[in-house]
Amino acid sequence: METIGILIVDDHPLFREGVRNVLDAEEDLQVLAEATSGDQALQMVRDLKPRVSLIDVNLPTMNGIQVTRQIAAERLNTAVVLLTAYDDLGQVLHAFRAGASAYCSKDVHAGKLVDVIRHVARGYFVVGDQVVDSAGLEAWLAQGTESFRRPHLEGEVEAYTPLSPREMEILQFVTRGLSNKEIASRLGISHQTVKNHMTAILHKLDVEDRTQAAVYALRHGWVRLQDTRK
Repeated sequence: METIGILIVDDHPLFREGVRNVLDAEEDLQVLAEATSGDQALQMVRDLKPRVSLIDVNLPTMNGIQVTRQIAAERLNTAVVLLTAYDDLGQVLHAFRAGASAYCSKDVHAGKLVDVIRHVARGYFVVGDQVVDSAGLEAWLAQGTESFRRPHLEGEVEAYTPLSPREMEILQFVTRGLSNKEIASRLGISHQTVKNHMTAILHKLDVEDRTQAAVYALRHGWVRLQDTRK
């Protein structure tokens, strides 16, 4: 029986312990390591090369969506299962667009989580209760994105695509109450460049203004409340 190596990423010790206990009971699953922050998780994926990485969305330093996007960008060979308390279709769309193989609520039943891990380790994707291949995932994403699209979304920027590292950085400043001018000064870029990034952010999040964008980021665990005071 082939063993599936797993990385657990969450900054809550009790949650990590609970997940480890579930996985340790399975002969074909092996927990290789645990990480507590986004940047630590990324480095462990590079070093340990786990078959599957269980990653919380709400993490210090880099959120789970950012980590997943970077894993995909570097083509690191790990299947990402994103875990979160923020379970809605918009968040799921962002997760899969970023490169996740599955998306589970943190109250997922232990048996289902084990099944999800085995499915994604074999190269499949798990969308709700569906197990699909890459073609099936693309079809689901197309249908989901179209059902959520609003008339104001036009042009070349597609909704529910991952925010770039710069866009995520700007969004974090927005949640702290900084103006475009203040953000430009902090980042050493032009005011117009910040405005361009904000336009892209609003399109990708399918929201109408910067306040809605900030609320979206906070509600979905992309930015922590303590981070907004830095």
